[in-house]
Amino acid sequence: MADLRDSSPTPLDPPTSEEDQVNWLCLLRSRRVGATTFHRLMAEHGDAGAALAALPDVASAAGVSNYEVCPPKVAIAEFKRARALGARAIFFGAADYPATLCDLPDAPPILWALGDLALLQRPMVALVGARNASSLGTRMARKLAEDLTGEGIVVVSGLARGVDTAAHIGALKGGTVAVMAGGVDVIYPSENLKLGDDIAKSGLRLSEMPMGQVPMARHFPVRNRIISGLSQAVIVVEAAGKSGSLITARNALDQGRDVLAVPGHPFDARASGCNMLIRDGATLVRSAEDVLEALAPMTAVAEKAAAPQLPIPEPRPQKRSLRETAALHTEILSRLGPSPVAEDQLIRDLARPVKQVTPEIVALELEGKITRQSGGLLSLVN
Repeated sequence: MADLRDSSPTPLDPPTSEEDQVNWLCLLRSRRVGATTFHRLMAEHGDAGAALAALPDVASAAGVSNYEVCPPKVAIAEFKRARALGARAIFFGAADYPATLCDLPDAPPILWALGDLALLQRPMVALVGARNASSLGTRMARKLAEDLTGEGIVVVSGLARGVDTAAHIGALKGGTVAVMAGGVDVIYPSENLKLGDDIAKSGLRLSEMPMGQVPMARHFPVRNRIISGLSQAVIVVEAAGKSGSLITARNALDQGRDVLAVPGHPFDARASGCNMLIRDGATLVRSAEDVLEALAPMTAVAEKAAAPQLPIPEPRPQKRSLRETAALHTEILSRLGPSPVAEDQLIRDLARPVKQVTPEIVALELEGKITRQSGGLLSLVN
């Protein structure tokens, strides 16, 4: 029973009775039934009870013998465990189900939620990146998260080490959603136990996995589609050329979301994925202002949600010719040497607007001609 991924889920009426809720969970927890197969079975049979009754014959036709559906006692035990924890089930089609997930062909039929469900009604962006993030990467993630939540935008991430952890910490006061690869009651990694507790109190933990499920490697790519699906945009802070963060970025593109990336030094493997994204058209991010400018429609929604007034982006400077850009690069390089110089001092020496010089400094960094040191110091690469 391979999942079919060529159409969006058929609109469903969420279960209203306890029996219907148990049937939904039994169907979803039955062997070889994924999210897409769930939606197909519901569309074909009308309700979860009828789909469960038909499932053994469907399995037999697919060559699976001795098929047994998930027994009700297993689903009931999961509901009891969730109630004991204080988690709630959000059913596809319900008023509190995230609207941004509804158009996904593999939208989770049931989400377990622990925390503030109101966050799901606010505009969201995902902030993801490397688990072995650099100090600069974690500082950038935390600052972006603080500034974006200050503008009424919820930050979504995966509660992993590195960039995810920094993003959640930065967004904790303003609003953050942690999408988990295991059960909503299983904090992974264990070093994030306190952070997970804090998110449950002031943010939201979310998972489609069974209660008590310990995350395994195959769960993380599946989880990533929810991170991107919840969000209007995905911001990648640090990512290697082959990483889970790039899977999230690809999911975002497939789902029609915007992809943004923070550039990094070409010699740093943790930046290679971000630099490739920018090369291929992702929006370059230096600060939250770049995100707000790129996502003007979303910030308009944030204002309606009673967020603080957002700054109006200044008009983009007129595009320079290649000759003018090359001349500016030459001017920048001529004022640098082996001895580090503060970036703000360089800009003052050039006597040009900050918004004109800063992007070219970043471009020269990506080309490997300039190196950035701690404290915002710049020098030529030998």
